[in-house]
Amino acid sequence: MKRSHHCGALTNAHIGETVTLNGWVQTRRDLGGVLFIDLRDRSGIVQVVFNPAYSGEALQIADRVRSEYVIAVTGKVVKRDAETVNKNLPTGEIEVQITEIEVLNAAKTPPFFIEDGVEVDESLRLKYRYLDLRRPEMFETLKLRSKASKVFRDFLDGEEFVEVETPILTKSSPEGARDYLVPSRVHEGEFFALPQSPQIYKQLLMVGGLERYYQIARCFRDEDLRADRQPEFTQVDIETSFLQQDDLLPMMEQLMAKLLRETKGIELELPFQRITYADAMGKYGSDKPDLRFGMELVEMNDIVANSGVKVFASVIEKGGEVKVLNAKGCGTWSRKEIDDLGPFAARYGAKGLAWIQVKDGEFKGPIVKFFTPEEIEAVKERTGAEEGDLLLFSADNKKVVADVLGALRLKIGRQLGLIDDSKFKFAWVVDFPLLGYDEEAKRYVAEHHPFTRPKDEDVHLFDTDPGAIRAQAYDLVLNGYEVGGGSMRIYKRDVQEKMFAALGLTPEVANDKFGYLLEAFEYGTPPHGGIAFGLDRLVMLLAGRTNLRETIAFPKTASATDLLMNAPSEVDGSQLEQLHIRVARKPVAEKK
Repeated sequence: MKRSHHCGALTNAHIGETVTLNGWVQTRRDLGGVLFIDLRDRSGIVQVVFNPAYSGEALQIADRVRSEYVIAVTGKVVKRDAETVNKNLPTGEIEVQITEIEVLNAAKTPPFFIEDGVEVDESLRLKYRYLDLRRPEMFETLKLRSKASKVFRDFLDGEEFVEVETPILTKSSPEGARDYLVPSRVHEGEFFALPQSPQIYKQLLMVGGLERYYQIARCFRDEDLRADRQPEFTQVDIETSFLQQDDLLPMMEQLMAKLLRETKGIELELPFQRITYADAMGKYGSDKPDLRFGMELVEMNDIVANSGVKVFASVIEKGGEVKVLNAKGCGTWSRKEIDDLGPFAARYGAKGLAWIQVKDGEFKGPIVKFFTPEEIEAVKERTGAEEGDLLLFSADNKKVVADVLGALRLKIGRQLGLIDDSKFKFAWVVDFPLLGYDEEAKRYVAEHHPFTRPKDEDVHLFDTDPGAIRAQAYDLVLNGYEVGGGSMRIYKRDVQEKMFAALGLTPEVANDKFGYLLEAFEYGTPPHGGIAFGLDRLVMLLAGRTNLRETIAFPKTASATDLLMNAPSEVDGSQLEQLHIRVARKPVAEKK
């Protein structure tokens, strides 16, 4: 039977019409010889009714169907009796009286109920992902993802960007995350790598005169996973020539405005806020701050350096810092509630968590006795402390203080209901450091990647103070997540060689790894830069999810396994022989 309508598309306007529907049996109810089935397709659910008064033969066939059977039915759309209307369904005012049915396929009893709101172990859902995808929530998320991809393409096509596919088999570049390696059968002992990003290829496209490029690219990184990471992911990759940072960022803001307008019906306020990396870390304890609420961190070194709190004085003397988070309204918390913050803070490196309550018009807490009245007044003025507030102190090196108070800010903000989940707050974080110093390796590493252009006025610092160089780099953050990141790129050979040298690469190693790029820079490379948006993460936020796996049709688990395909897996020995590979397994004791 050929479908005439979708289940969820039927309305009162179809009353009296004969329709043919295809779909899955969601539920069945037998009420004394009359059979009611909720029939589901991707558009929704409609109730269909089998009654001997309509067709005894159809009822007889329908009596054998069970959950998730695939059926085709034909019948007449009628209005339900008032007492049987289901206000929970868009189609709840109608039903279809069936005169004909065809069982297209039977189904085993599924391992879990296929409906939204049912608690199912995630590993079971991933093992039977093809069943999990039948849930309306999953379909709506994938449809949103498809719509978002279309918005990106429509906007970029309109701005005269050209979509180009770059290679999946490429050269290994072990700086940064680990590569996924692909052995070559033809070239014995040699390997391709799956791309961590199309970075170098898109720069070479700019050398090639393309000027404006984009790609919805698959990327691969063999790194430790978490809720917002996957070993393979999708990014919207963008590169352009002859534009500066102040040209590119407003264009990308227009792109995000179109995305939110067409997927969520939300009008964004432009331009987006811009905040320097230093201010983001200093005020929010994060380089991807959630700006939907305030509660900024406050620097206290000058006030507490000479107080009687020895830990504060010691930390400051060693070059660390003391900061305060004013948890507004939390001064009424019990001692136990405050003490419970300690173990949470310890997870982020805190060795302790000092605090002061503003209660009954006074400062109260274990450390108050070490402050003079003048110092108490200075703390009050600096933090804006009022009756009912709770001041949380962190004293350590800058990174630990930022990590601890940044995490507490988010925890308490969520606990106090300060975070509006319906709000989308974008901001640019700019002026990142170009290099960071790795204490273990005793060398500088690229904070972004080795091809990021330094600020022009800082290039001379390569020779004297590389750690002070600022990058022409920028991240786009949304509600506490990084959803995009990019930079202006180095496009002159001498600057790129300085960058490689700062990273500890000898000229010979740099030429071996990136000689093709250095040579390309000698053939008239234009100024260029770009950005990449994380499609998975953007869709996660647009859909109101908290886990990337909910936005990907066939994701990997937290341990980078595919439970559906049972991958990775061992391969046939003959395949390894063709690749000239032998697997040397570690003894059990070494695996621990």
